[in-house]
Amino acid sequence: MSLSIPIYDKPDQNRWPEIARRPDAPATNVAEIVRDIMQKVENKGDEAVKEYTSQFDGITLEHLWVKPEEIESARAELDDALKAAIDQAKENIHRFHLEQLQNTPSVETMPGVVCWRETRAIERVGLYIPGGTAPLFSTILMLAIPAQIAGCQEVVICTPPQKHGKVHPAMRYAALISGVSKIYKAGGAQAIAAMTYGTATMPPVQKIFGPGNHFVTEAKLSAQRRGVAIDMPAGPSEVLVLADSSADPNFVAADLISQAEHGVDSQAVLVSTSWTLLQKVQSCIQDQLNDLPRREIAVKSLANSMMIFLETTEQAFEFSNLYAPEHLIVSVADPHTYLPLIQNAGSVFVGNFSPESAGDYASGTNHTLPTDGWASSYSGVSVESFVKKITFQELTPEGLLKLAPTVEVMAKAEQLVGHQRAVEIRRKSLER
Repeated sequence: MSLSIPIYDKPDQNRWPEIARRPDAPATNVAEIVRDIMQKVENKGDEAVKEYTSQFDGITLEHLWVKPEEIESARAELDDALKAAIDQAKENIHRFHLEQLQNTPSVETMPGVVCWRETRAIERVGLYIPGGTAPLFSTILMLAIPAQIAGCQEVVICTPPQKHGKVHPAMRYAALISGVSKIYKAGGAQAIAAMTYGTATMPPVQKIFGPGNHFVTEAKLSAQRRGVAIDMPAGPSEVLVLADSSADPNFVAADLISQAEHGVDSQAVLVSTSWTLLQKVQSCIQDQLNDLPRREIAVKSLANSMMIFLETTEQAFEFSNLYAPEHLIVSVADPHTYLPLIQNAGSVFVGNFSPESAGDYASGTNHTLPTDGWASSYSGVSVESFVKKITFQELTPEGLLKLAPTVEVMAKAEQLVGHQRAVEIRRKSLER
């Protein structure tokens, strides 16, 4: 299978929005398919989930849950090197996310009027973990760890089973060390539907987390319309590498391929101020693809990707902000000089020795990030994603007397006399 990556040579800025547009979904009737799945799962529960698992995954399941003894057995099924790697990743992710717990100090906005916020965990959360083409156990760490730090009372995992009808031991081990004991063998839109409505086996949740394909994303948006919160509309993964002549073409090629091998709908973008680098990267990609196990997937993904030659680094960052990538790798000379130019990105990797793979697994940051341009308005997952902030206020008698004139005047102006009286009655009781 030959490699073909579209290249844009100094495209006119008027064309940038068109170039930055993500590839269309493979099916034009995604919304219709998902609507039918959501409705059937709502009506038939576990039976519908099993039917879709048989239809889409070719697996017949007796039950959807993973038994506790199966989860515990993962310790013995994994080799020590992989367990040690997962343990190290867990430690780094936990350390980084633990620092995100912050108490907001109370503020006395005027004498006798004190306002503050307190954090409460979302009680029931569902984690969707993709596993169709590879066991993405790292995503369990990325979602379960901040959920546990936040103090969520119930955390459930949905993930597609493997061909033998079981969940990969690395997935079970990651859940085990992250404190999650409820794992269900369900993937795709049917898993999102089950977490939305609940079934005889699976409890409904209040917020759904996790990446997925176009069908999963559409199902999450459908869940949101039904009153279940979601982390973000995260679809196929993507990376934008911003590089100049100082970048190592082998490094850049490896970063593009590492993203492309996720799936045929992933997108890898190179924006460079060096035409020579673009040419070298193409050659390096050809070389590195030769022995790549997921070569066929990567080649198809790269055909939907692109390389862009621009004249200045400032232009390159301007395009990047328009594209708003999930992952942004900054491989330029003196990269810290340009970091203030970054407005839109899910997660940024600074310098030639900061591969996106580090953030995907073990640097400590979260890899559940906004895609498809949503980085212009959404943040990646953090501990705050799993909590609610409740505001409080307390007025002393002195504070009420000082604030009353302001509130009464404003309430009257809005013709809300009941609001005005709620203050007036208290004020007059204090003035007697």
